[in-house]
Amino acid sequence: MMNRMVLANLMYRPFRTIISVVAVAVEVTLILLIVGIMLGMLNDSSSRQVGIGADIMVQPPGSSLIMGVTSAPVSVKVAGKIGQLAHVTAVAPVVMQVTTAGTIEILYGIDLQSFDAVSGGFRYLSGGPFQGPYDMIIDDLKAASKHLKVGDTIETLHHPFRICGIVEHGKGARKFIPIATLQDLNGAIGKASIFYVKLDDANNADAVVAMIKNIPGMQEYGVHSLKEYLSLMTSASIPGLNTVIDVVIGIAMVIGFIVIFQAMYAAVMERTREIGILKSLGADKLYIVNVVLRETLLIAIGGVILGIALSYGARVGLRTKFQTLPVLITYGWLVKAAIIALIGSLLGAFYPAVKAAQKDPIDALAYE
Repeated sequence: MMNRMVLANLMYRPFRTIISVVAVAVEVTLILLIVGIMLGMLNDSSSRQVGIGADIMVQPPGSSLIMGVTSAPVSVKVAGKIGQLAHVTAVAPVVMQVTTAGTIEILYGIDLQSFDAVSGGFRYLSGGPFQGPYDMIIDDLKAASKHLKVGDTIETLHHPFRICGIVEHGKGARKFIPIATLQDLNGAIGKASIFYVKLDDANNADAVVAMIKNIPGMQEYGVHSLKEYLSLMTSASIPGLNTVIDVVIGIAMVIGFIVIFQAMYAAVMERTREIGILKSLGADKLYIVNVVLRETLLIAIGGVILGIALSYGARVGLRTKFQTLPVLITYGWLVKAAIIALIGSLLGAFYPAVKAAQKDPIDALAYE
């Protein structure tokens, strides 16, 4: 009986019900997409570092854990010192440069021979290795997003580069040029931003990390095994990321709360006579509160389902339009977004429900 009445109430004002459902859906979509983009970029960065195949990463003192952000380049001769250590099979010095032409990207300057020795080599989908100092290798996602092909010219750091090869994505950056060229453009001849180290056995990583830190002058360097790096690459390790996520969740909850509060308050005012009839027939306060909260719960559940559907649809649309933009929607955040939406909606309906329960049946019946 109560469930039929709840459904009838929702159908009596279909436009308001739809607006309320959409508002909750927007709340869920806002959480899932913004958090999904942030976590997706973090996960993508981690997976591309793993894809290089190095067992250890060595950064100069003062460098950030966020790959590609460094203000302390050092001599490439450090690679020779590391290469002499036991268990080390290859060392690849890399110059990293953040570019902001159109979008923020990280450009890698690499010595192709040593980088291939560490990573196992690129898988070329078309074209091939560098043929000249101003050649560039790009990955397939970058090529697809900009409709680029081998032989095209792309401007980077105010200089034209010819695309010589398109490779499978997943090995660090999306754009690669010769290390000597990037050193020259940066005015940092003989310098590197990071060193990727390949070992004969990944189980020797901790021992080699200790040996690198014992090299004179390298005690302050950032030396991380791949396992340690992955453990550090979490949202808690990125300054401000958790704060941004909390702000997004707060804004989303406010949206859901206000819309549900307005919708249910208006519904209670419109149904004053109905509430009076129910109370005159013996309905107690708990019954009235239960009716209002059940309506809200159905609206919230509908909004959650619609919001999840919209989020997955938006992810497909974003990946189609921006192929290099990762959006990570996890089961954990699906549950969190649903719980947040449900709590926000029920909180928004609580006052209208209490107000409805407190109406005097005689006054309610006389209400016009």
